[in-house]
Amino acid sequence: MKILVINPGSTSTKVAVFDDENMIASKTLRHAPEELALFNKLTDQFEFRAKIVENFLNEIGVEPEELAAVVGRGGLLDPIPGGTYKVTEDMLEVLREAKNGEHASNLGALIAYEFTKRYGIPSFIVDPVVVDELETLARYTGHPMFRRKSIFHALNQKATARNAAAQLGKKYEEVNLIVVHMGGGISIGAHRKGRVVNVNNALDGDGPFTPERSGTLPLTQLIDLCYSGKYTYDQMKKKIKGAGGMVDYLGTNDAMVVQQRIREGDKEAELVYRAMAYQIAKWIGRMAAVLKGEVDAIVLTGGLAYDKEFMVKWLTEYTSFIAPILVFPGGDEERALAMGALRVLRGVEEAKIYWENVLQH
Repeated sequence: MKILVINPGSTSTKVAVFDDENMIASKTLRHAPEELALFNKLTDQFEFRAKIVENFLNEIGVEPEELAAVVGRGGLLDPIPGGTYKVTEDMLEVLREAKNGEHASNLGALIAYEFTKRYGIPSFIVDPVVVDELETLARYTGHPMFRRKSIFHALNQKATARNAAAQLGKKYEEVNLIVVHMGGGISIGAHRKGRVVNVNNALDGDGPFTPERSGTLPLTQLIDLCYSGKYTYDQMKKKIKGAGGMVDYLGTNDAMVVQQRIREGDKEAELVYRAMAYQIAKWIGRMAAVLKGEVDAIVLTGGLAYDKEFMVKWLTEYTSFIAPILVFPGGDEERALAMGALRVLRGVEEAKIYWENVLQH
């Protein structure tokens, strides 16, 4: 069964075709800033990006009628449990109007649905960033004006958790895992029997500091800085996300550059990088407590999981007493999307309907 995958990013569009589990073609098209500047808002890019997908299919000689399904990257929807979702008009309305914010991923479902309209091919999204399976206690923050939100690397976390469970000889729904996605943002999730019952909000500054995000900060110091008159609202937002964390300490968000500096004897680089590992380890410990110590494995994934010399080694030293460490470097989003659609096509999983699953808090 051939499956077309559409993964729009802020400056690129990734497309791929799978034949069952096998990727038979893929392409990443980069978009220059001046090219995207022609559009007033993200949804205006729809025709431009859809044409790219059509051209890709022409290039590889695949006719739309050959496709069993089309799957797009999930966008900023209302909170929903994890799974594969059929693309529907009510979902598209939320994405077109950007009710929960504008992001290139909103275009994934919109482009996928074009194939449903034109050719009658089913279209899906899989595990968008707004996946929310938090248990009730996880929603409390310490003040009734604030509620914890579940925004994290759901697609990669869920896909990697399934791979880890398979390596353990079990189903995802049979294991307890702590999954650590480590990239520009870092999310650490407690997966209990197939549900992410607790996870830091990796988008809004919760959790350990990362290559470019500040993570959880001392609140009184943060409030004092906000009212110091030295920084604007936008500047403060940038300090939290984009210009915080490792990049503010060391002037780079490139972990490979930092690793080389450590090898060359840069003690400050080593301290900052180790401090990031230290904070990640502390959050792993938090999630172990959430799972009451019943942890089948700690799963490391994302770009930083390639770093066995420092990051994986340090995290193993800090946390291997909790559970075995499994490492799945990177994050193959295209494969994760395709496998979500394939599970539905094979009848292993039933496609969910968006409006039936939107969570009200």
